[in-house]
Amino acid sequence: MSLLVVGTVAFDAIETPFGKTDKIIGGAATYISLAASYFNKEITLVSVVGDDFPSSSIDMLQKHGISTEGLQVKAGEKSFFWSGRYHADMNTRDTLATELNVLANFDPVVPDSIKEPDFLMLGNLMPSIQQKVMAQLKKRPKLVVLDTMNFWMDTAMDDLHKTLGMVDVLTINDAEARQLSGEYSLVKAAQKILAMGPKVLIIKKGEHGALLFNKEQVFFAPALPLEDVFDPTGAGDSFAGGFIGYLAETKDISFDNMKRAIIFGSAMASFCVEKFGVERLVGLTQEQVDERVQEFVDLVQFDISLV
Repeated sequence: MSLLVVGTVAFDAIETPFGKTDKIIGGAATYISLAASYFNKEITLVSVVGDDFPSSSIDMLQKHGISTEGLQVKAGEKSFFWSGRYHADMNTRDTLATELNVLANFDPVVPDSIKEPDFLMLGNLMPSIQQKVMAQLKKRPKLVVLDTMNFWMDTAMDDLHKTLGMVDVLTINDAEARQLSGEYSLVKAAQKILAMGPKVLIIKKGEHGALLFNKEQVFFAPALPLEDVFDPTGAGDSFAGGFIGYLAETKDISFDNMKRAIIFGSAMASFCVEKFGVERLVGLTQEQVDERVQEFVDLVQFDISLV
């Protein structure tokens, strides 16, 4: 089923205890689309870049079956750029530079060919821009998934609350869940956030897995223990891409199928962190994806008797 992905396509410069990079390809929509492409082949990306963005990277997205019809290329302007340094624990980081460039005046245009998408993934952007996207659609998608961050909670809470009332699934990390709800307990936080509009909440806990909530149920999925984590950048977006890509492919948005989608999302996130940027997400085989998912199954599967 058709999937519309909206978010940033950008340059990143990253430093971790394992090394550092110059400008490499990044951005939420890039990670989401690449991860989703392993499950769904009807993906359209809406974003904006400057004419400094390499055509070879656009070709790479297209080779993954991702339509770039909605990718605006602004002549004479520069692409969004972010630079960060990760601490030794790989969970905390310092932002060294943020250059909005073309993103400062981004006005998303949804192509006519995808104004009735079956699934919509709203990557991390200003809430008012996310609303602009939804306003252009001719009908409500079967499922709308939203990612957001603490910055919008600090600077655009009213708009964020409005957007939360328009979506089905919200994905945020544990610190953001606590900030948004004002609750330390993630169970209490989840119930408060679900009362704001979303039917389902995913709380990402990095190397400690992810929690899936609706108003009656909760599900926990672990993260895969990895020997080496080179770069956590984009892991949450890769998770979201695997999650919604699997749901779009299976056409099943039940809570039980979302449990399965969490595992597929976690598998894509585990690939992402193994190399810098999107490098590990490019050119995976179906066998590699299947093997990684099986590792998650083996991690949590066990027999137990209560008698």
